[in-house]
Amino acid sequence: MSNFSHIQNFYFIGIGGIGMSALARFFKYQGKNVAGYDKTASVLTKELEAEGILVTFKDDISEIPQQFKRSENTIVVYTPAVPKENLQYQYFIQEQYILKKRAEILGLISRDRFTLAVAGTHGKTTTTAILGHLLKETNAPVTAFLGGVSEDIQSNLILKGDEVIVAEADEFDRSFLHLSPNIAAINSMDADHLDIYGVNEHLQASFKAFADLLPEDGTLFIKNGLPLKGKSIGIEDDADFSAINIKIIDGSYHFDLKTPSEIIEGFILNLPGRHNVMNAVTALAMALEYGTPSNVLGEALRSFAGVRRRFSYKLKSKGFTLIDDYAHHPAEIDAVFNAVEEMYPEMPNLVIFQPHLFSRTRDFADDFAEKLSQFDEVLLMDIYPAREKPIEGVNSEWLLSKIDNPNKHLVKRKDLVAEIKKSKAKVVLMLGAGDIGNEVEQVKKAFEDEI
Repeated sequence: MSNFSHIQNFYFIGIGGIGMSALARFFKYQGKNVAGYDKTASVLTKELEAEGILVTFKDDISEIPQQFKRSENTIVVYTPAVPKENLQYQYFIQEQYILKKRAEILGLISRDRFTLAVAGTHGKTTTTAILGHLLKETNAPVTAFLGGVSEDIQSNLILKGDEVIVAEADEFDRSFLHLSPNIAAINSMDADHLDIYGVNEHLQASFKAFADLLPEDGTLFIKNGLPLKGKSIGIEDDADFSAINIKIIDGSYHFDLKTPSEIIEGFILNLPGRHNVMNAVTALAMALEYGTPSNVLGEALRSFAGVRRRFSYKLKSKGFTLIDDYAHHPAEIDAVFNAVEEMYPEMPNLVIFQPHLFSRTRDFADDFAEKLSQFDEVLLMDIYPAREKPIEGVNSEWLLSKIDNPNKHLVKRKDLVAEIKKSKAKVVLMLGAGDIGNEVEQVKKAFEDEI
């Protein structure tokens, strides 16, 4: 894209992040030289390496390839999660490179393209992925930056053209205020990221500031009931766009879409949970506003396969089901529980949860305890610290004491398989935004022979 025509090198500090890796892939596709650092290897970094992107895991200046040591034609992209004492980060600062946050780069990309942006404390990743898929499948010239890996393309980047941008609008660190949306959605404004915002009122103000970014001829879609002005989205209610006549047939949702002007019949969504129906309605409304003909949306939605780690079935049979999900907020855990109750009402379940961030665990401890108590059994892993240092008194043992469920235990990573085998659960869920996802494959292998 024209903004970066004079820049040939892009170096990413924190390249393994979901948003960072999408940008890295984008610039690689644009013919740029791309490399980066991350502290640990992951599925994503291995995929980047397979695509020809050099990734180093040692925080040392000597690890930076020579071609990236010319500041005049290199941009360094970093994530706020990278500590300021990072040696590579310090080197680029001292050598006066152009350093940009991931959000700033995405903002520059969106500035001169028609942009559809999805915001909200929950559901934005799946909604963005559905929207990107709808536009791709209906031949729109779209580039979509996703906050998760779409199962359809096994990537977090959709490349079908560059006339229109679909972007996940992240409220963390007020990142979404860098975007220039023409069509936007806000599907939830629950309290979160209080380590950044301090109080919920500041988070709410940030969402309102995001809504104000829309031009006069722009369109804002909002979940029905949010304190904002826009076209409302809902399920079986009086919203401007609402899913009606919902039925579950063979594990899929069948529904019609009520719009302000018509009822569009015959949609099928192959994702579990009514929260995903809401996500689909939001994506459909945005696609219609963009100008996608309504008669091609049904087939496009039906072919959507989901997002990695968003109620992802790793094993599925009548005797045993293993589900992997990114849920790391009480409202998301509740949505997962409701989906399990709807799909598997008679089968005993077990949730394995890895809390994410000491501050989030502290801020929502009672809510976490309430939502986790709903499951038949609970296994709690140690808190994943991410960017934080420990907070005295905030640990998984403390959280476990608040859970009102006799079938609850702490579990070490090495004991996961053994603890699951002790359980009588037929539906096992592994939840969290940390590195619990890395443990899913070993659990899957241990139980493959039992289905």
